[in-house]
Amino acid sequence: MTDPMAMASEMLGGTSPAEAADLAFDDGQIKANIRSLTPSTNKQITAIVIGAGNRGRLYASYAERFPDHLKIVGVSDILESRKNAMGDKHGIPQEHRFGHYREVFEVPKFADVVIISTPDDKHIEPCLKAMELGYDVLLEKPAAQTEAECRQILAHTKKYNRIVAICHVLRYAPYFIALKHAVATGEIGELVNIQHMEPIQYAHMAHSYVRGNWRSEKATTPIILAKSCHDLDIIRWIVDKPCLTIAADGSLHLFKKENAPEGAPLRCTDGCPHESTCPYSAIDIYVNRKQHLGVFDLKDRKDENEIMEKIKTTGYGRCVYHCDNDQPDHYVSQMTFEDGKTASFTMDAFTPWGGRRTRIMGTTGFIEGDGKTFTVYDFRSNKKKVWNMDVVDAEEYKGSGHGGGDFALVRDFIEAVATQDSSRLSSTIEASIESHIMGFAAEKSRKSDKKAKVKL
Repeated sequence: MTDPMAMASEMLGGTSPAEAADLAFDDGQIKANIRSLTPSTNKQITAIVIGAGNRGRLYASYAERFPDHLKIVGVSDILESRKNAMGDKHGIPQEHRFGHYREVFEVPKFADVVIISTPDDKHIEPCLKAMELGYDVLLEKPAAQTEAECRQILAHTKKYNRIVAICHVLRYAPYFIALKHAVATGEIGELVNIQHMEPIQYAHMAHSYVRGNWRSEKATTPIILAKSCHDLDIIRWIVDKPCLTIAADGSLHLFKKENAPEGAPLRCTDGCPHESTCPYSAIDIYVNRKQHLGVFDLKDRKDENEIMEKIKTTGYGRCVYHCDNDQPDHYVSQMTFEDGKTASFTMDAFTPWGGRRTRIMGTTGFIEGDGKTFTVYDFRSNKKKVWNMDVVDAEEYKGSGHGGGDFALVRDFIEAVATQDSSRLSSTIEASIESHIMGFAAEKSRKSDKKAKVKL
């Protein structure tokens, strides 16, 4: 979802890597202590945010909650409104409010880290430059647009001895930490196979990948990375073995010109005869349901006239059958790992809900989860254990997207930077780049109709 608060309600969780051993089983319930989001360091880390949109604002908001540990001292955004909104909120002096990100690097280094939350095609240049100038980096996913660029980022971390954390936030969400722990501690014997699904949700697909910023593979990244590099990373993390090969298929099935209903105009606001029945109507999604409004920088989210003006004048008001999109709306892939372990992944736009669905098969048991709750089944005892801790009900976790994963990532990044110890991160740069390479291999397979090898 685009709105980080909606993300928080979608994904729920349990514990952290540092406290994974605190998982316990009692009367069929899996218990876990939720680690505090406060870093285990007294050092305040200073940061420059490059890209003050939804993701940049969310990471910066950690400084509002934990000002003793993170301070935003610079901002860069080409939109004056976003730049100044963040600048005013964090008390950033005018000389440290920049337009283009290149301006940040024209002045002497004045912070510990750079948080890069720009569009996908604007990741590689500021990331490399930041490392060259001595900054550690928190980099929004996907890391870069090509496999070569991802490898270049990895090489730069070694060359300049810098810490770079890719925002694979699901690794930091208590739900997935508990799921990983259940597998790693042998609750289902030896892992054999994973079935994992990411349902995009039909309106989210229309918003982000048909009308929105990620509609074009060439302008951003293939959807397997733009949307689902989280999922490849989670699969790789749980299997805990290198991926050897991947085979993928999928296509753009629905959202194209030849499928437009008769008489459908170019925009939903141009008197479309099908507007009242179309599930992808921009008027219904944005005005009636008030979903995905974060992209509009509204003065008043309740002002329907203001919202209507936005969909009349921006790409978000276009008919989904008359857009310049090329991303697949359904995608399947199959992976093989060392020791003969396998996994399958499905991404699909045609669902009424979001939230990942996962099934894990082991030699003595089975796990099934829906992003909020998972159940462990034991074959021999015929008993089951349930994990259903509602982490967003914990006061400290409220407002932290991805089921607590967003703020937990920032916490661990602060600890890593403060101690200059990258092992504080669950998702190291090597692990993050490997799962990206899996995504690029999937695209090679999909386009060539051949199985592709994966090699870090």
